[in-house]
Parts: sequence; C-alpha cells; structure tokens
Amino acid sequence: MTTVLTSASPLTAADRCDRCGAQAYLRVVLPSGGELLFCAHHGRKFEPELKKIAAEIQDETERLTSIPGTASDEER
Repeated sequence: MTTVLTSASPLTAADRCDRCGAQAYLRVVLPSGGELLFCAHHGRKFEPELKKIAAEIQDETERLTSIPGTASDEER
C-alpha cells in the first residue's frame, strides 16, 4: 500500500477498526478532516477505494511483523 506518513500521533491499542473492532493499524484522513481507522485486513481489502478518497494514509502495518524488544536503526 502506498502511503503518506503524517505527523499524526501513532496509533495505539485503543484505536479500533471502524469495520470490525480489531486493533487499527491504518488511519485514513479524509479531505473533510474526518478520519477512518482500519485493521490491516480491512485496510488491504478496501485499499483501492481508500486511495481514491484519502487525503492522507498513515500506515503502521509494519508493526505487525517487527520483533518486540529490538531497536530499529533509527532508535540506535
């Protein structure tokens, strides 16, 4: 998914998918200023439509494959 990284705050476990209630890993900011939250599954499922309507997409799905407790190159 091609995304734009925003200066928005990181998504937390309290942020839930608007479709199913699972933890959200994508924030879609609409041109009107509203936002939609999606889990990775629904983000992928609705990707073509989201790209058409989104002003910005904050994609944090890489957190699903990162190993907890290991520092990234940026954190070192």
